[in-house]
Amino acid sequence: MKTTRQWIATGAFALLPLAPLTALITAPAAQAAVAPEALVGPVADYKLYVLDNLEQLVSHTRDFTAAVQAGDVEKAQALYAPTRVYYERIEPIAELFADLDASIDAREDDYEKGVEDPDFTGFHRLEYALFHDDSTEGMEKYAQGLMDDVNDLDSRVQGLTFPPETVVGGAAALMEEVAATKVSGEEDRYSRTDLWDFQGNVDGAREIFELFKPLAAQEDAGFVERVQDNFDDVEETLADYRLEADDPSAGFESYDRVSDADRRALTGPVTVLAEDLSTLRGLLGLN
Repeated sequence: MKTTRQWIATGAFALLPLAPLTALITAPAAQAAVAPEALVGPVADYKLYVLDNLEQLVSHTRDFTAAVQAGDVEKAQALYAPTRVYYERIEPIAELFADLDASIDAREDDYEKGVEDPDFTGFHRLEYALFHDDSTEGMEKYAQGLMDDVNDLDSRVQGLTFPPETVVGGAAALMEEVAATKVSGEEDRYSRTDLWDFQGNVDGAREIFELFKPLAAQEDAGFVERVQDNFDDVEETLADYRLEADDPSAGFESYDRVSDADRRALTGPVTVLAEDLSTLRGLLGLN
């Protein structure tokens, strides 16, 4: 009997792109295509990672939205950031469904009427109510909508084939997301829980890197060492703002407390990571 991982791997292998023989012969060494069968294990393991985080996202969203619907502002505020982490980790896959990504994670800036726009829904609509208005009044429908969307996302991903180039490219996409919206503090502007999202993006990017690291090391060991060091630098700075240095799940200080110097210190490694990880697909011959 096949295990879950074996079933996933079988599906992944069936849809892996096979490089033409001429490409394998003539490709430059730095862009040599990795054998398709070598990608099966990492892709299968990544899908398991995504499914595990989706399971957690569904469970935590259920508790979060229940608190909103019950009018328990304090509890909903406490659950907001820990719930979002699971979405932030798997954003490269979640964003494949543009309609759900918009309804789950869009910000008010994306809508002409801002907070008052009826199409503005999801986490950030609830964030505004909870942390700006300190209220859950009128939020029941938004809470239910978020729960429905998260369940829909879970359902869609179950049968999704994960293209290797999308998975590998997701590491760079996550770090670009950090550089674009997390370091600036614009993502969670009302809750100031940006460091939770920051950690989620880093977790997701690092998981992809770790899964494909053995293959990347065969092509360029120096690249792997450089990326590893930059991940460590980012984690070291994040640890300074954790409520418990060795336990990200314990939470983070408000982003207001992150000094300008540390924001600048984060920008360097994050930018370099995004640039380096953007070359990972080419390194593995997946461009």
